[in-house]
Amino acid sequence: MSTNRMVSTTINGEDMALIIDDRMTLLDALRDRAGLTGTKEGCLSGDCGACSVIMNDRVVDSCLVMAAEAEGAAIVTVEGLADGTELHPLQRRFLEQAALQCGICTPGFLVTAKSLLDRNNNPSAAEIRLWLAGNLCRCTGYDKIIRAVEGASADLRAAKG
Repeated sequence: MSTNRMVSTTINGEDMALIIDDRMTLLDALRDRAGLTGTKEGCLSGDCGACSVIMNDRVVDSCLVMAAEAEGAAIVTVEGLADGTELHPLQRRFLEQAALQCGICTPGFLVTAKSLLDRNNNPSAAEIRLWLAGNLCRCTGYDKIIRAVEGASADLRAAKG
C-alpha cells in the first residue's frame, strides 16, 4: 500500500512542494507533478540517459531515483538551462550543429554536457565522449553532438573573457 507525501525541493532555482506517491520516480514527479516534460522517458532501467537530470551537482538517471529522495535537493532539468528566452550555449550549438533528430535523447545529453562544462570548461573530444558515455542516441551518431559540446565550451570560455 502506498501513501502520498509532500516533497520540498528546488527545481531549476525555484522552490517547489510536490505531492508524490511513495512509489513514484523522480522522472514521473518531474513530468507529472512539476509539469516539466522536457526530461524524457527512454528505457526505465538507467541505460539510455534520456532522463538525466542534475541532482545536487551530480548527473542522475531520474528513472532510477525515487521522488522522495528529492527532499531538500537542488535539481536542474533541461528547462533550467535557458535564461528566459535566451538559449544556453549548449542548446544553441545543438541546433546549429544539427546534433538532434528525434529529440528523445537530447535533454539528457544537454544536461549531462552542462554538468561536464560546469566542471571542465575546456574538455577534449575524448573527455566529452567519456562524460557522455551514459547517454545513448539511436538517430544522429555522436560526431555532431561532440562538435556541439566543443562549440559551446568555446562560447562559454569566450563569454568569460
